[in-house]
Amino acid sequence: MDIKTVKVGDIEIGGKPVIMAGPCSIEGESEFIEEAGYLYGRGIRLIRGEAYKPRTSPYTFQGLGEEGLKIIEEAKSLYDIYVVSEVMDPRDMEKVYDVCDIFQIGSRNMANYSLLKEVGRQRKPVLLKRGMSATVEEWLLAADYIAGGGNRDIILCERGIRTFETYTRNTLDLSVVPAVHELSRYPVIVDPSHGTGRREMIIPMSAAAIACGADGVMVEVHPHPAEALTDGEQSIDYAEFDKLLDKLDL
Repeated sequence: MDIKTVKVGDIEIGGKPVIMAGPCSIEGESEFIEEAGYLYGRGIRLIRGEAYKPRTSPYTFQGLGEEGLKIIEEAKSLYDIYVVSEVMDPRDMEKVYDVCDIFQIGSRNMANYSLLKEVGRQRKPVLLKRGMSATVEEWLLAADYIAGGGNRDIILCERGIRTFETYTRNTLDLSVVPAVHELSRYPVIVDPSHGTGRREMIIPMSAAAIACGADGVMVEVHPHPAEALTDGEQSIDYAEFDKLLDKLDL
């Protein structure tokens, strides 16, 4: 089945594989500006920047909220980048819409049908992450909730599913890449950071994702992963990201 191309500015997702990269969450203005500048200097223009960060524990860092959105605006004024950022609540839609270029629907909200319907009414690409226990059919039906509102610029993201295995954070299911391409026209990217939870696996699993036909990868990059406020154990530093670029050679 021919893959639908989703345009984000002058970038097409669904043709040549793309790389999305950035910190797990925006931690501060200087940090994010530095990270965006480094990535832009390496040719990466699709930057992940989470202002709102859903967490399993209510006691952990939840993102900077509106302050984070202002930081995204600042970064975009300095660099020719496009930002993917999570929206968690329909009440935040307008604020996120004004600064982000791709709405991200996180794993925990894949079955939040009110939110899916709301982004379906928007005219902006949506990155829909697979729910942590979702089947391929459930994932595609969630995409249909978005498409039902008229928005068909949908990018699917495999980010690992929950299984009995505990060595990795999740089990990265690369078999869904050819499955999604057979069952739908949606481009699909792979997130090996959440998919494995282990930084040493990000480069080989990124290469495996591209090898099996993924339309791109999304990886978490932080200048000092050990000091990251969220998910430092699954973030790679700049030196490792340079190795990733060399390995993928896109």
